[in-house]
Amino acid sequence: MSDTPARLLKLLSLLQTGREHTGPELAGRLGVSERTVRRDVGRLRDLGYPVDATIGTVGGYRLAAGTAMPPLLLEDDEAVAIAIGLHAAAGGAVTGVAETSVRALAKLEQVLPGRLRRRVAALQEATDPLYGLLTAGGTAPTTDPAVLGVLAAACRRRERLRFTYAARDGAPGRRHTEPYRLVSADQRWYLVAYDLDRADWRTFRADRVREPLATGARSAERALPTEDAASYVAESVTGHRARHRAVVVLHTSAEDAARRVPPGGGVLEPLSADRCRLLTGGDALDWLAFRLALLDVEFEVQEPPELIAYLRKLGGRMVAAAGGHHP
Repeated sequence: MSDTPARLLKLLSLLQTGREHTGPELAGRLGVSERTVRRDVGRLRDLGYPVDATIGTVGGYRLAAGTAMPPLLLEDDEAVAIAIGLHAAAGGAVTGVAETSVRALAKLEQVLPGRLRRRVAALQEATDPLYGLLTAGGTAPTTDPAVLGVLAAACRRRERLRFTYAARDGAPGRRHTEPYRLVSADQRWYLVAYDLDRADWRTFRADRVREPLATGARSAERALPTEDAASYVAESVTGHRARHRAVVVLHTSAEDAARRVPPGGGVLEPLSADRCRLLTGGDALDWLAFRLALLDVEFEVQEPPELIAYLRKLGGRMVAAAGGHHP
């Protein structure tokens, strides 16, 4: 855990349990060295938190009982950035992380000043999570918390927004939109909005948005072309709005499937320890069947019927090509 403010927040959360924690225990929970723990304890003391320490083989740290806690002293953007990270983790699929993040987020909100609490609340109310989206991996692009705050406020107030948007080729252009919802997926943020100049719905990467400006004009009541904003982003990012949309059950874990399915190849939903669902699509049935075969794992196609029929015909041809002998 390299983010110092987030680490201090987690350390404070651990110390608030009331019992004593040893240095090695805290280091293990935070994923840092004992030296870093000692340095972080010093930072908490500098901020006014009364952290008591005992020495010896069974010594450790705990918050002094009966002392009023001062607020967590963070810069505005630091506090909002932590809340953004906790919000994303609260919707994650990693065992134990979601519940812990919800508790930490609740504690953070209790000590935030009113102006920041409203920003965090707007972000939470305007954001839908999208799980299992397969992107290119690596380091997620940096999104300005201030930009997210403006986007979230515009979504919540149903207010038209103008901003500069960097396209994939890097060329900037001005957009006039009616923001609908934010979607968080794989450490990335997307704005679902109606593009007034193009008269159609669009997905915008939040990290490519610059200089967002609320116009004060109200957005019109419009219906999304999909069930919800998360579904719209999934279709936009992974190409589900192709000619054929497929729902496939893979006979392997979601973790293993994530290593097999190429980036942009779909959305994974865990079903059990050894089953997961893949939502994908393609314009040609032969190419879609080829991609599924290359996963090198057993699978069952649930839809569309056209793909099921194509696979049956293809399977018959393959068996015939092998002399009619099954392996």
